Amino acid sequence: MSRHHASEEPASHENEQARTEEHRHEERERAETLRHRLGLSRRGLLAATTGLAAAAAFAPPQSAAAQTAARTAAQGTPAPAGGGAHGRALIPPGKRGIILYTVRDAIARDPLSTTLPSGFRAVLQALSAIGYRQVEFAGYRQHANAEGGADLETVEGAALLRRWLDDNGLRAEGNHGFIPGSWPLTTADLDRFKRVLEIANILGLDHMGTGSDPTGSAYKADWDLAAEKWNALGEIARRAGIKLYTHNHDAAYAFLLDSGPLDEQGRPTRSSGIRKLEYFFRISDPRRVYFEMDIFWAHVARFKHHTYTAPDGSQCRDVFDPLATVRAREWRFPLFHAKDGTSNPAVPNGYDMVPFGTGHIDYRRFFSRLRDRGAHNPMYEQDNAPNAADPAQSLRLAELSYRNMAALRG
Repeated sequence: MSRHHASEEPASHENEQARTEEHRHEERERAETLRHRLGLSRRGLLAATTGLAAAAAFAPPQSAAAQTAARTAAQGTPAPAGGGAHGRALIPPGKRGIILYTVRDAIARDPLSTTLPSGFRAVLQALSAIGYRQVEFAGYRQHANAEGGADLETVEGAALLRRWLDDNGLRAEGNHGFIPGSWPLTTADLDRFKRVLEIANILGLDHMGTGSDPTGSAYKADWDLAAEKWNALGEIARRAGIKLYTHNHDAAYAFLLDSGPLDEQGRPTRSSGIRKLEYFFRISDPRRVYFEMDIFWAHVARFKHHTYTAPDGSQCRDVFDPLATVRAREWRFPLFHAKDGTSNPAVPNGYDMVPFGTGHIDYRRFFSRLRDRGAHNPMYEQDNAPNAADPAQSLRLAELSYRNMAALRG
């Protein structure tokens, strides 16, 4: 199990200090939500309001569902058995999110065939009722019989999704969507990329990205090309007010082939010891390219990618540290996938995916050592949450994982 207990109970003044800090985070979240709804810049929000009390007068009325969701969040959720009850909430209430890929079966379900939540509108309402305040899209398709039709990747569809988000007190933070594969860009790819940026702005996304690595190659030349493309795309996104991010799996943390004898195709066969994504950190523009660490896959990388062949042919060991990787450039990781796993050295990845808070990944340590909890957006993800034999499973596991996110203290 993930360790949720603090080593000892904090003193009363430390409890008060923690509550004060958490209150400040919640105040900041409410201000940011207001800014988002009014379409103001942060400077504009300060100019338009004097404190949250004054700002509240400008807020649009909440729907009944949003008011219920807000009351649920304010009341909190009891910690599960064995969960720590003391200390700060390591994931502030307004930052508890989910990527909709986790409940993709519910979104794709035919609403005419079941009474379970089906399609975007019903699923967003269900997630809000659980307590989630953020979502990350994994595309904009649903069942054709759901309200709005099959494909909501249009201006009209985005407006509909935005209305449902607002009605349920939810904020969309990102999307795993279209990133052009061609480079240099074709006119068609550039036009489509600009269109998805327009949709992202309608949805109020601060971030837009992909579920794939910048390249699947092990070679330096291909990563150089990927950085050139991502820097250019990141500049286009930046002009639209959006941060472009890449979501990475374990292969991106394997070692770059950049030295040693060349193979028959003239490619290097050994490594200087730098990991592929570490090299990409260096050559991509920090003002234009951001990252979403999938913490599960980062731990898989720790299990799998620990040895490389040096230029002289010797074997060198270097164990990957996910937390140190984030802390070295924390501002470049606005998003996380909070995916848990139980250690299982018998399987190739070394871990089996499980609901958040029920595995062996030490999320208490990870989140407690970040410098600014309010600067990151953790999205619960579980690839294997859908179950054809148990159609309600993915939403049930979403509820369990939310409770464990809320109970995480430190």
